[in-house]
Amino acid sequence: MPVIGIDLGTTNSLAAVWKDGHEVLIPNRFGSFLTPSVVTEEDGAVLVGIVAKEKRPLYPEQSAASFKRLMGTNRKIYLGSRGFTPQELSAMVLRQLKQDAEEFLGEAVEEAVISVPAYFNDEQRFATKQAGLLAGLRVERLVNEPSAAALAYRSIHEENDETFLVIDFGGGTLDVSVVECFDQVVEIMAVAGDNHLGGDDFDQRIAEHFCREHKIERGSLKPAQWLTLLRSAEQCKRQLTEKDAGMMEWEGPEGKMGMILTQEDLIRIGAPLFKRMEAVVQKALRDASVGVDVIDRIVLVGGTCRMPVIRQYIRHFMDIAPVTEGNPDEIVARGTAIYGAIKERRAEIRDVLLTDICPFTLGIGVRDPSSQDLLLSPVIERNCVLPFSREQTYTPCSDTQTHVMIHIFQGESMHCSENLFLGTLHLDMPTAGSDSRFVKVRFTYDINGILEVEAVNHVGQKQRKVILNSHIRMSDKELEEKLCQLKNLNYISQEEEQVKYLLARADRLYQESLGRDREVVQNNSQWLCSLMDGKSLAELRAAKKQVEPIFDYLEEKLGLEKLT
Repeated sequence: MPVIGIDLGTTNSLAAVWKDGHEVLIPNRFGSFLTPSVVTEEDGAVLVGIVAKEKRPLYPEQSAASFKRLMGTNRKIYLGSRGFTPQELSAMVLRQLKQDAEEFLGEAVEEAVISVPAYFNDEQRFATKQAGLLAGLRVERLVNEPSAAALAYRSIHEENDETFLVIDFGGGTLDVSVVECFDQVVEIMAVAGDNHLGGDDFDQRIAEHFCREHKIERGSLKPAQWLTLLRSAEQCKRQLTEKDAGMMEWEGPEGKMGMILTQEDLIRIGAPLFKRMEAVVQKALRDASVGVDVIDRIVLVGGTCRMPVIRQYIRHFMDIAPVTEGNPDEIVARGTAIYGAIKERRAEIRDVLLTDICPFTLGIGVRDPSSQDLLLSPVIERNCVLPFSREQTYTPCSDTQTHVMIHIFQGESMHCSENLFLGTLHLDMPTAGSDSRFVKVRFTYDINGILEVEAVNHVGQKQRKVILNSHIRMSDKELEEKLCQLKNLNYISQEEEQVKYLLARADRLYQESLGRDREVVQNNSQWLCSLMDGKSLAELRAAKKQVEPIFDYLEEKLGLEKLT
């Protein structure tokens, strides 16, 4: 069975597979490689992807998007009256990608390599694996998104030994990696990131600017109005990838409103976001102990890197013209497919070695005698090459202690209270046996981001614990129950989904058309609606074949892109 690679994105997700000696992108049921990471409930049925994205402004209270930003939490996101965790919503997206892959490959798919932001912490990584399980996928490997991009880039430029910077700027996250390539080795030297910075933030800035220009109070807008405004902002942003100015139009409470946005306007309103991006890049270079002069190339990845202002800003502060390889939306998915092939030890690529690093510092809390606060004592510092193991020796706070509690943390703050708590290890401290009592603590962090902590006291007594994210971890029984719940959700058939997709296209075409064209759209839309109630799958397939060419022709005539 093939191992597929999945780029599980904030805005869009896609899958790829290693086939016939190279990576191949897997199209979804609509012929597109990108599947929007959006889930909507309509009339009790769950919609995922393109159709869900189109329906979201109509059903804002029954829709969810950008839930990747909440991975690793138990926060409930509601589709109507039903609440789901970010893991469960991600599982719905993964389930659809799995189905599309099985249809494309003609065989069952049971295992996947999934990419995650390099700056995802331990809980966020575990949650991603959990989402895979809920989707019916075995996920033995996670790969950092910029590392996957580096693999894909290396497959194109395998003859060059060089040091390059990967800037992965997606819809919801920013990752930066310093990468060194030599022979068949792709070595990640350092990573830095911001899990709350992406293209979505630019959409929000543009929408807020529109509100200021038209003196609209953000708080006065209903959820559906705000979502349509954000969509208009996104469309305006896309125009700016090809033009010096974009036109933003929005139907508000007081009628149709418009605004022209120039590249200069975008630079001005996006200034805080650019500064945050620059800070992440500088941090990655500092951690790698390299200057700009060492960097041979800057590789841009992710849909947000399509924005000319991003390339301009990077060139301004780095003095290096960045490059893109192919479609920036696709390169991470291609890299996951390559990583899957390496895992399977495919003959064509088994000699390639990817070395990854620990993105966060791991350590234990030690008592500050003056304040009694817990301070972080690093055991494994960030950017150590994985797998990595290190031992530290500690002494008890008091001569009378009969046991110690070893609190394990992940993060960069001096104060443990500001870091991510991972777990506790208990160890007895006998008073006999030695005049000098101590505890040796060993951290072992493997390639999958699994941390094992071992503690040994002065008389050789040992305790060992694998840190498995206890606060979000489900028991086998809970996992089985969640699997059943997700399986029993009312998912519509692919044929019905195709018709809903055509109906969404019809809504947009009707708005953009006039005269006879509008009549044609309306008639076909009404006919499709009539087929949704009790018609056979064969009738639905036949209707799709008949209507789709008509809508294709009208979209081309009007200069409209297909829904994505």
